[in-house]
Amino acid sequence: MSDLEKRMKAVVCTKYGPSEVLQLTEVEKPVPRENEVLIKVHAATVTPADIAFRKGDPFISRLFTGLLKPKFTPGDELAGEIEAVGKSVKGFKKGDKVFGSSGTTFGAHAEYICLPEDAALGIMPDSADYAEAVAVCYGGLTALPFLRDKASIKRGQKVLINGASGAIGTLAVQLARYYGAEVTGVCSTANLELVRSLGAERVIDYTKEDFAKAGQTYDIIFDVVAKSSFPRCKSALRPDGIYLITFPSPGIMVQSIWTSKFGRKKAMFQATGLRPAREKSKDLLFLKEITEAGKLKPVIDRRYPLEQIAEAHIYVEEGHKKGNVIITF
Repeated sequence: MSDLEKRMKAVVCTKYGPSEVLQLTEVEKPVPRENEVLIKVHAATVTPADIAFRKGDPFISRLFTGLLKPKFTPGDELAGEIEAVGKSVKGFKKGDKVFGSSGTTFGAHAEYICLPEDAALGIMPDSADYAEAVAVCYGGLTALPFLRDKASIKRGQKVLINGASGAIGTLAVQLARYYGAEVTGVCSTANLELVRSLGAERVIDYTKEDFAKAGQTYDIIFDVVAKSSFPRCKSALRPDGIYLITFPSPGIMVQSIWTSKFGRKKAMFQATGLRPAREKSKDLLFLKEITEAGKLKPVIDRRYPLEQIAEAHIYVEEGHKKGNVIITF
């Protein structure tokens, strides 16, 4: 192997700040250990979580990247092809097309990544390309445990998705419909038709109407963009209703503990990114099956080459994307 073949392009973040702190550089290409697979990355996501880790805000995010100064290659979700396997690997082989999550080890914004065989990895849906697969991975691994596990979603329930046109929201709408719920989506004017096309029976334009004051009540309110609060939404919940939010604010932590013991209406948060890899792997298999069955349609807004990682961060940080922003290699 030549010296050139031993190197790869990777994004490196060595200080907290704006998108300009992201550096595209050449680093040593990883070599898989006995229990690892080497994946040639073809697509990855840029998400609000990536923005938070780059900025070190909220401060709790620095527990994973360094309290004062970071040094890591960003990126969690990825899709790619296995280029090599360690000698003890049994579940994957060279040439397998996989999708999954690197978790808090990050590293997906690079041309190659090594992950343990028992990481959150699965074979990609046959019906999806790399970009579509990683889009299903990101939104699905977040929306599925919230709706299925936390809220125990049931057929016939009324579910509201706030932020229905985003990467998590577009998957949440479709998963809620898969489980037989009646779905109301909340989004901006420009995205009303998109959300309807994903299966929402009713769509609310948040620029014209406040869903919390519209007089409708729901079994589940899932705020995937963290733009509301439990006190504000409480009157829009049915007597045994559940409020879900993706952002771990101090308020929702206290409310989650309090409502678990008192009152019928519940506020809930879940750190989906910290779930065990074996649980994520099971979910990837489920997401693969229903994607191949035509029950999930990944939504992609923009695709950026790795060289434009800073531009991708700027666009995501603006907060107006439809579906997913993908990095391609």
